[in-house]
Amino acid sequence: MRQHVGGLVSLDGSEEFQRKNLAVHGLNMLFEHMASNYRLEFTALMAFSSLWELLVPFTRDYNALQESLSNLEDYDKTCIESALHGVSNVVQQEWGSACPCQVVLVTDGSLGIGKGSLRNSLQTLKHRGDDKKFPLPFPFPTKLFIMCVANAEELQMSDAMDNLEELLRLSGGDGQIFTTEGPLCMKSVQAMFGRLIDYAYSPFHAVLHCGNLSSDVQVFPRPEPIVVDEEVEPMPRTVSTDLEIVGFIEIADISSPPVISRHLVLPIAVNKEVDEVGTGATDELEEEPSASQMAGKSPNFCVLLHGSLKVEGMVALVQLGPEWFGMLYSQADSKKKSNLMMSLFEPGPEPLPWLGKISHLGPISEAAENPYGEDDSKSPFPVQPQVKRSYAQNVTVWIKASGLQTDVQKILRNARKLPDKTQTFYKELNRLRKAALAFGFWELLKGVADLLERECTLLPDSAHPDAAFQLSHAAQQLRLASTGDSQYAAFDHNIVPMHTDFSS
Repeated sequence: MRQHVGGLVSLDGSEEFQRKNLAVHGLNMLFEHMASNYRLEFTALMAFSSLWELLVPFTRDYNALQESLSNLEDYDKTCIESALHGVSNVVQQEWGSACPCQVVLVTDGSLGIGKGSLRNSLQTLKHRGDDKKFPLPFPFPTKLFIMCVANAEELQMSDAMDNLEELLRLSGGDGQIFTTEGPLCMKSVQAMFGRLIDYAYSPFHAVLHCGNLSSDVQVFPRPEPIVVDEEVEPMPRTVSTDLEIVGFIEIADISSPPVISRHLVLPIAVNKEVDEVGTGATDELEEEPSASQMAGKSPNFCVLLHGSLKVEGMVALVQLGPEWFGMLYSQADSKKKSNLMMSLFEPGPEPLPWLGKISHLGPISEAAENPYGEDDSKSPFPVQPQVKRSYAQNVTVWIKASGLQTDVQKILRNARKLPDKTQTFYKELNRLRKAALAFGFWELLKGVADLLERECTLLPDSAHPDAAFQLSHAAQQLRLASTGDSQYAAFDHNIVPMHTDFSS
């Protein structure tokens, strides 16, 4: 869930009274919108001048936020750096450094004067010690929205706009600067905050489909566009407003998959009869049940889906867009309360390797036999890949010289026990040979061939005659492989024991 630091309000005592009223009006408009559409959002309110003050800690009580706005006082001068230090402290104390946060900075566009001004802060960026570092970028994911109660022409007459753009760049660039259009008045400030709401706080409404059933839903928080790095020309991928359930799967099969983000899925009550009630029937309206009460009694597919997934212990796979999938599931907040959640997978046809391609999944009824068995004793997952994964193979790795020495000594020990250890000898020899070919370690093959020939000359008179033949054969095969251009240097080729009259 996102957190939101609402309205860092600049309180410069030299600023005319009207701008402060306009800023308060704009924030009230934002808070009213949040109270109706983003009730689950936590919001805090700070004021700043040369110092900063937390007026309202993180809360869902928007009445408290609006009440605090009406009691704002004026202070000495603008110091944006001080405010940003305050934001960093408040957010980290409340949420740590992993939770995304949106910061709305409301200012008249003044940079402040002298030491502590934004102009001075940016000029001294590269001349600071670690104990006086500039607070941007924040240590947590942030979107910074700068609301200037001034028009663009006014800001461009000085270097204010350039400094604010640099501030946005330092924050990570993920945000926007908003200015008023036309003369400074209530209407232009309303329009500016309206643009902010449309850009960052408009609720995400969608239609959830499953066959012939459908339900209007709100997805909270709003899913962000995703850019796939692997694409040649990366384009932002957005979640479709038509969410199509493509199938259902057991929780045990999908396990705990990696996801980009998690969202609440809330049903939206659509009651046309209430919308069509005329204004003249005031007495009758008082006796009629409210819209929310009527909606609570109407059948809703979203509620049915949530209850079914919870009881059956399953998840629904949902298509978010072309080759992009997610899952719907029930998550419990407590013993009595649970919510319908949606998690987004990485875009692509095969987001979860153990399920294979999502498009290849199908209903159990179409399978020749039940893939789960008659008594649910087995599972068709994970899907076995056609090619063995590199991490699933017994790969030889030599990080230290001692590891290589151990492998060579193992071959020599088995060589001295030929022909009893013929199979083990060739198994270890082929393992070393493949590793040497993979690394291009031709000298190792020649060196081991020399060692085997030396072992052949040191065989005692009591040694089995087959031992000398096998050692000579193995040494010759290694020398052939070390040339790198013969059929014996093929990686998949294995050295096999030499057949002799002494072989059993």
